Formats: sequence, structure tokens, C-alpha cells
Amino acid sequence: MIAIIDYGMGNLFSIYNGLKRVYDRPMVITVDNITDIRAAEGVIVPGVGAFDDCIRNLEPFSEALIEVVESGVPVLGICIGMQVLFDASEEGNEKGWGLIPGEVVRLPANVRVPHMGWNNLHLQRDSELLDGITDADYFYFVHSYYCVPRDDDATVATVEYGVQLAAVVNKENVYGVQFHPEKSSKKGLRVLSDFVQVCKC
Repeated sequence: MIAIIDYGMGNLFSIYNGLKRVYDRPMVITVDNITDIRAAEGVIVPGVGAFDDCIRNLEPFSEALIEVVESGVPVLGICIGMQVLFDASEEGNEKGWGLIPGEVVRLPANVRVPHMGWNNLHLQRDSELLDGITDADYFYFVHSYYCVPRDDDATVATVEYGVQLAAVVNKENVYGVQFHPEKSSKKGLRVLSDFVQVCKC
């Protein structure tokens, strides 16, 4: 089972339907069934909105989620769900989870904010999350802030938007994508399918 965290700020319907197209056992985790997350073979943290609101809404799930991460279960953060994996964000005052060391900063002043639209990735290293993905493949982005990992090795792929910014990150069993795979057509579904394989479901 792959768990999708419903904390009131994600594209839950789109994520669920996208995952359902490549995997037959997605499960939505709410505050009412948090304990079910401990049986998950993988966890997805979606997200749309502001950093502080996201962190506060995730608070009821945080203890169980950290336990899952520490047990080695793969976790995938999407968009703001990726940003909360880091230590902190310029967007707010709340602390992130610190699962990937680094900060979240605002896009530079010389580009239109938010970054909204289709952009191709620049692969920096091999990753099982991007099996079958090339530099020619485009994904859909909507964001005003971006992640800056402290360790360059955490960056799997970048995207160019004023600067080369981290589009895909990974540290051990923790993964993040700044784009929305559920809105990125066939290649987005391929990333979700690759995550299923990472989970070995």
C-alpha cells in the first residue's frame, strides 16, 4: 500500500487518480486513520499553498511520518511537500522537517513569479525515481520558492528558471519533486510508476 497524506492542502484528487493509473493500492491517510501509515510501503506528501500553513496542517501526521522515514520506507514530497522536507523556508517562520539539509528560498527578482508552466529537466545523476526520464522530457511547475540542498549530491535533476534550481532531490529513502507529476502527462505518470518500483510494492 502507498499512502497519500491528506492534510487539506494537496491536489489530493489528482494525485490519487494519477497514482491509481499506475498502481492499484493507493490509500488516503487522514487524521482519522493515521495509524494505517505504519503499514505503508511508500508515502506521498502532496502540497499546494504556503510553507507555514503546510507545516501546521501536517503536525498531526509528523510523528508517524518521521517513524516511517526512520524505518526506511520511501517518502515522496511533491511541490510544497518537497519543500517541507528541508530545514526552513524564507516563505515562513515554521521549521521544516530537516530530512534533507538545506533551505527554501524565493525565486530571483529577474523572473516572473510564480514559475508556472512546462520545463525540461537537466539530469545531474542517475536515480531510480527518474528511470526512463531524459533531459528532453518536460514537467509542469507551479511555485514561487525553490529548494537549495546543502549537499550538492542531494540534487538529482535541475530546471533552469533564472537560476539552475533543484527540481528533483533525494537523500537515502527521502525523495522530492518540485514539479507536479500528476499534472505532467505521460512522463509524470512514469515518475509515479518509478516511485512505485522504488517502494517495491
